[in-house]
Amino acid sequence: MKKVWFITGCSTGFGRELAKQVLELGHKAVVASRKTDDVADIVTDYPDTSIAVKLDVTNSDEIKSSVEEAIKKFGQIDVLVNNAGIGYFGAIEESEDDEVRRMFEINFWGLANITKAVLPLMRKQRSGNIVNIASIGGLVGFPAVGYYNATKFAVDGFSDALSKETAPLGIKVTVVCPSGFRTDWAGRSANNSKIVIDDYKTTAETNKNTIRGYSGKQPGDPVRAAKAIVDAVESENPPLHLLLGAAALKGARNKLEVLKKDFDTWEDTTTGADFPAGE
Repeated sequence: MKKVWFITGCSTGFGRELAKQVLELGHKAVVASRKTDDVADIVTDYPDTSIAVKLDVTNSDEIKSSVEEAIKKFGQIDVLVNNAGIGYFGAIEESEDDEVRRMFEINFWGLANITKAVLPLMRKQRSGNIVNIASIGGLVGFPAVGYYNATKFAVDGFSDALSKETAPLGIKVTVVCPSGFRTDWAGRSANNSKIVIDDYKTTAETNKNTIRGYSGKQPGDPVRAAKAIVDAVESENPPLHLLLGAAALKGARNKLEVLKKDFDTWEDTTTGADFPAGE
């Protein structure tokens, strides 16, 4: 069954590859980007099954108008992919408030507001898939990207709650958690803090330089990632969490072990915080 996909952040990376693939597969696509010229090449060959819309996810008017354009063109939205996002490098203490707030506006509030704009339509349809692109950094914290982690942890919690609210309505939610992929995330899509504190040289600065250093050399393939997302959406039971990349799987499993160790070690203290039984 062919679906209508609404994909944000299509100028580069996952969004671009996903838009290309769903159109090649015969689906319809709303290809959203801050500048429609950046995605004109994607929609040129699909005039009947695609539309390019201007969308800055921090702009409430553009959120409203882009959803209205999608409905006017196709009459429905079956799959929403919240892909638009940016990165930011800096130790927690080094991080600048304006940069952090801007990142939250894009990575979390933009995602949340687009979702709220599309949910009434999906509720009416009693069907839909919402795919939120997060990160392995939404499950595991790393030095130099603590505030980026915070935006993606927020996306994960939001998605978890949303999945429980919408499941009875026929709306499925998947949060995608990639590790390193060859997108612009570690390149032009992420600013550095202008503040440098020497005490974080061996932690935040080292990790920042490592991540920056392998930009363009990451093991993850955005084309294969896009196919994995399509496969998940088209499956009968999409996962709540879709890990992408061997490093994501390793990182998530390590996190599970750390959590289990803490939970088991402190079990008596944990359960001892309740009133005694019967009180």
